[in-house]
Amino acid sequence: MASSDVVLSAALRNNLLSLQATQRSIDTTQLRLATGKKVNSALDNPSNFFTSQALTNRSSDLTRLLDSINLSLRTIEETDKGLTSLQSLVQQAQSIAESARDELAANVAGARMVGTVDLSGVSSLTTATFTAAGVSAGDQFVITTTNDAGTQITNSFTLVNGESVAALMARITDVYADTRNGEIIASLTDEGFIDIQSKDGRSFKIADNVGTGTARLTVPGWTALGLGQYFEDEQRGLATSTFSSATIVGGNELFSMSIYESAGGSNLADRGDLLSQTTYYDVNGTAIISNLSTNTTFNFVVNASAATSTTAVALTATTSWQDLVEQVNQDTRVNTLIQANFDDATGRFSITSISDTTENFQLSVGQTAIGGTFDIGLGDPTGNLNPTFVNNAAAGTYQQVFGFNSSTEVLDNLANDYNTVRQQIDDLVNDANYRGVNLLNGDVLTTYFNEDNTSLLETTGQILTSAGLGITEATFRTSTGIENDLDKVASALADVRSFGNTIANSLTIIQTRKDFTEQTIVTLKAGAADLTLADQNEEGANLLALQTRQQLGVTSLALASQSQQSVLRLF
Repeated sequence: MASSDVVLSAALRNNLLSLQATQRSIDTTQLRLATGKKVNSALDNPSNFFTSQALTNRSSDLTRLLDSINLSLRTIEETDKGLTSLQSLVQQAQSIAESARDELAANVAGARMVGTVDLSGVSSLTTATFTAAGVSAGDQFVITTTNDAGTQITNSFTLVNGESVAALMARITDVYADTRNGEIIASLTDEGFIDIQSKDGRSFKIADNVGTGTARLTVPGWTALGLGQYFEDEQRGLATSTFSSATIVGGNELFSMSIYESAGGSNLADRGDLLSQTTYYDVNGTAIISNLSTNTTFNFVVNASAATSTTAVALTATTSWQDLVEQVNQDTRVNTLIQANFDDATGRFSITSISDTTENFQLSVGQTAIGGTFDIGLGDPTGNLNPTFVNNAAAGTYQQVFGFNSSTEVLDNLANDYNTVRQQIDDLVNDANYRGVNLLNGDVLTTYFNEDNTSLLETTGQILTSAGLGITEATFRTSTGIENDLDKVASALADVRSFGNTIANSLTIIQTRKDFTEQTIVTLKAGAADLTLADQNEEGANLLALQTRQQLGVTSLALASQSQQSVLRLF
């Protein structure tokens, strides 16, 4: 007999249906307790299921995006560390340049000439030995320098019979101490050498007294005193009209006064043709260069390590001030010893010693046809220490000697240190990359903050190599050059610090967005859970209630079947 042929009473059938429904509820509740979710498929609750899935998918996308944000944070952290180190290197370069400035200032503070003959045992300058060498009582010489206001000052000295060298040096010092502000100090060194020096960066000139009929201390006398290396005959006019002088430069750069094309001092000489003007003027309207022609020759003579190197520049109709400079700077005989420059912004001509071996520089101006005037004031920054003149004569020449007094060896070492730091700046920048992105070398870092890449931050790097910062190779030869280097380093330091602020701003933004993204992920996961997760306490209570109902249903089914059991007892 088929099961469908079994006849159940209404009470039994209702109880069976109730037990089946209860079992299904128990199965559902047990599944919820097992999975922890009240919505396990779209069949449970399509709306909640798909909404929860969308929230979960976005949470997963943001979680993956969070990894990219973390990489951006690490890139900026690497950049920040690089900036910190870069700032230290730039500050080190600044410190070196400041040391160079101090070294040059200390050196410039005492333009100095030192003799080579031990005179400590000489009791009188007018002994037979010195008289035979050209030194006599009554010989005169002058020392010219500038005072604190830059005005030229001169004192004349006459050799006294029976006076010792030490006494003469003391007298020079006393004169400048008594009548001036101690601009010149003279003494004998421990080795007995004459030592004459200035203070406060000024240059000075020593020359024989060229007054008519005056006894002069000439080159042989200076040689006997051990100072002959500083002096050369300077000629003006006829060869018989000679005098001797030497200018000691306080530093390694020799400036002229500003040169003007007009007597009113309103039109500075520029880099144009030299011979476009036959006469040039100083700021006061005094003619300082005249009768320039194609017969004029500029001779640049450099003494270095007992060797002499010379270059001559003969003027042509088209020779410019710049041509004059370039011919000197391109001549291999002298361009490793000196460097020439003409600044048309100031109208000043300058010569810089660029070698430790450079002892002195001689400028000789020759005009073979007709004499003239040549007075550009080489010798000190105000350009008025060493005026030169060439008188009208069949052969007029003038030669002046300038002794450089610069501590170039120390400055060269500082320049090498500076350039080493400069190279380290480049190396540091090249090394400051993270996963191929280098913000210190101009790369751009893009950080995305949402899953469709519509919210982003672009952090644009800067090129902070030495070239990008404007830090050029240093030579530390001139105060102007050192100041330029200091300006460049100060500007570079400001750029590094400014970029540090930019990086800090980006770092703050990315960190803030990272925190927001993490919070958003938590919110999305919580929202998805709200739609699908089951309440374990509720589901546990439901299961207990369903189990109780199931037991009651079984009991009810037994009661419903008692009438049929009564019929069975009849048999």
